[in-house]
Order: sequence, then C-alpha cells, then structure tokens
Amino acid sequence: MSELSTEAPAQPAKPTIFFDGVSSRRRQVTLALGDALEIIEDDGTPVRWTYADIRRADSPAGVLRLASTSAPPLARLEIRDAALAAELIARCTRLDEHQTSRRGIAKIVGWSMAAAVSIVCVVLFGVPLAADRLAPLVPKPIERRIGDASEVQVKTIFGRNVCEDPAGKAAFTKLVNRLRDAAGLDDDSMTAGVLPTAVPNAFALPGGKVYLLKGLLDKAENPDEIAGILAHELGHLKHYDNMRGLIYNGGTSFLIGLLFGDVTGSSAVIFASRSVVEASYSREAETAADTFAIEIMHKLGRSPKPAAELMFRITGKEGGSGLTNILASHPLTEDRLARMTREDRPASGPPLLTAKEWQSLKLICGSGKV
Repeated sequence: MSELSTEAPAQPAKPTIFFDGVSSRRRQVTLALGDALEIIEDDGTPVRWTYADIRRADSPAGVLRLASTSAPPLARLEIRDAALAAELIARCTRLDEHQTSRRGIAKIVGWSMAAAVSIVCVVLFGVPLAADRLAPLVPKPIERRIGDASEVQVKTIFGRNVCEDPAGKAAFTKLVNRLRDAAGLDDDSMTAGVLPTAVPNAFALPGGKVYLLKGLLDKAENPDEIAGILAHELGHLKHYDNMRGLIYNGGTSFLIGLLFGDVTGSSAVIFASRSVVEASYSREAETAADTFAIEIMHKLGRSPKPAAELMFRITGKEGGSGLTNILASHPLTEDRLARMTREDRPASGPPLLTAKEWQSLKLICGSGKV
C-alpha cells in the first residue's frame, strides 16, 4: 500500500499578473497552491515560491502585490482575486515580517536623534578643534594661492589699483614694517597696501596679505589709530584666522547640510545655524586679535586706545538687543573701547611716523575723493 501524501492538494489555477524581475513584460499566469506557490505561464517553466519567502509589497487598493526573498529583487506578483488573495495570505506566515513595527520605528527615531546630536556636537566642538590644529599645517604655497584668489575678489569689489603715491607708500611701508617686526612676523612674502575706496575698513587675507581701505585712513587722526588697526589685522595672520575660518566654515557647511539634507526649507535653517556658530567663532578670533594688537602697541611704547577710538567714531554706540549681540561677529565697539581704555598707557616709545610721513600717508591715494 502506497504512503499517503501529506502535501496540500493543488488548488485550481487562478489568473494573475506576474513580472519576473528580468524583463518589464507583463505575464498573465495561473497559480497553483500546493506545498509551495507555483506560478504557471503557458508554454513556460513553472516558477516556485516557497511560502516562507513570500513578502507583501506596496500596492494600490484592491490588489495584493507580492515579492519573494528568493526571487529577483524586482519580481512581483499582482493578485486581484479577493478569494485567492485571502487563501494565499493564510499560507504565507511571514508575509509582513519585513514591515517596520512600532518598536522598529522607535529605534529608527532614536538612532536618528543620536546621529543629529552627534553632528551638532562635532559642529560645536570637533570642527573648531580640527580647524585650530589643521590651519597652521596648511602649506604656504597653498595658503598663498587661496590668498591670491581672495585678492582678486577683493580688488573687484574695492578697486583693482593699489594706491601708489611714492611718499605715502614709503610711510605706509615703514609703519607696517615696524608693526611686523614687533609682532615677530618674518614672512618675507607678506604684502600690504591701501585700496582707493571710501569704505572705512581693513582686513587680512590668507598668504600674508593686509589691506587698508582709504575710507578708514581718511577718518584717522593720527598714526597710532591706523597702527592699532593694522596690528589687529596682523594678529589674524599670526593666528591663522583666515585658514581656520575656511576649514571651520567648510566643515560646518558639510555637516549641517548632512544633518538637514535637501528637505524643503532646510537652507534657511542651515543659514541661521551657521550664522550663530560662525558669529561666536568670529568673536573669539576678534578678541584674540585685539589682545595681539594691545601687546604690539605696548611693545612699541604706544597706546592701543586710539584704534578703539577710531572704530567708535566710525560705528558709534552699537549696544542693541540680546539677539543682535548674539549674532554680532565682532565684539561691540564700546566694549572694545572700554577694554583698550583699561590698557591705555602713556607713550614711552618714539612716534611711529613723523608729522610729514603721516601727511604723506594720508595722501597716498591722491588728494581727490574716491
């Protein structure tokens, strides 16, 4: 007597649509439900899917769409017969095993929050530390190339020609050299110049480039005022603040962009976040440059107070709301004036420029208005 088969009897074939995952052709097939699901196409070799491998796939209402972990990734079975769908669901005990549970969602949210906190911590602590360590290690040729590129942009904005009056240039060179010697900056590639623009400012660029704008020179009343400003900019060069800023800004842009991705509206969040963290970083650099300027002026036997008085005359009192103070990239001018007033000392060194040299410097760009 033959053994009785324990295999479930095959069910009548029922029509459905099958995509084999190899081609995009729709195939009308029939199914047989035995010990495994058989997908049968006319004149074709049956395809067997074991029930344990079958998983539910996203589908529109009224359609049961299935995939199999043992089939090609794009293989799909679409069943529109409700009775057949119900019968097949009953046999597929692991149909929804891949669906994310509430516990799984909680884990995803938890790990996402942990990743976000990690990125924020890296932005606030890791990137500044890396910038501090890496900035002095940037090779001089690379730093000069970055400075040259920045210089092109600066001259496009403020004027391509540097003021070249011989007497004024000689006085300016003398002043810069005295400051540079006192600062211990022995880089022979360092350059400085005056740009003919009415904007009252001064700045340093990577690669040892310092520029004074004529608008600031016009408002100055004595050499010590300009010397203190230039000493401040030399402080930025001494501390590699430009390179630190480039590394820091590049790092924060990448990490904050990684955190928010391309979600609609994230650009505004990124801009706001970077504004706050960059402002704090700039205030630290500016305060350190002020300290450097105070030390240099003391070495030369001159007071740092005139530089702060010049800034105060230009900007006036800047005290404002708490939010304004948070977003300020520089210490408030009245705070700087108060600090440098505390550091004020009677002059113990010779004048940095003679009266004649000072007048020549004032006329370095000519006597006309810019």
